[in-house]
Amino acid sequence: MHALLDRLTRFLESGVALGPRGLVVLAAALLIPVYLFPLWQLTMFAPQYPDGLRLQIYSYKLDGGNRGQDVKEVNVLNHYIGMPALTTEAFTEFKWIPFVVGAVALLCLRAAALGKMSMLVDVTMLYVYFALFSLWSFAYKLYSYGHNLAPEAAVKVPPFMPPMFGYRKIANFEIYSYPGAASYALGGAFVVLLAALALGWRQSRPRAAGR
Repeated sequence: MHALLDRLTRFLESGVALGPRGLVVLAAALLIPVYLFPLWQLTMFAPQYPDGLRLQIYSYKLDGGNRGQDVKEVNVLNHYIGMPALTTEAFTEFKWIPFVVGAVALLCLRAAALGKMSMLVDVTMLYVYFALFSLWSFAYKLYSYGHNLAPEAAVKVPPFMPPMFGYRKIANFEIYSYPGAASYALGGAFVVLLAALALGWRQSRPRAAGR
């Protein structure tokens, strides 16, 4: 155990070569689409909406198809079943996600500039926590909206949860939910960070063996 801890300590204290540093800079660059493209997209089809109603969830706002009119249409439908209105102000996630993504990008650049393996490990672990917490927050929000229905609603429907991934039929609506371009960019950034860690580990082994 002592030898393992000593090896881990040497790994964390080791420097990062140019290859892994370049990958960390790439990971930071892959976070830029989070501010430009949707994180998630939901499309709802029904007999009265053959072209579908589209919702786009960005890191900082809720938007919809038809120049935002689809959000208003969905809220009208939600009002009849007692669901709270979908508004940008109702999602606290829009306040902290852009800030956290920016902080992670800065930490990536810091790790690349200073070249410490411990910094690369820290930013990767922070990234994992951010990703898992964000997915949980999204799932909880979907669950809350579908289960906290006003009892005095004009139309009674059983509590439900819109899908996080894939397809689900709710009443006469067919709902499709998939990640947007920004989420794929976030996934790419994570893969690049893991590649930087793996490359850094491989490059640190000869130096550790030589001691």
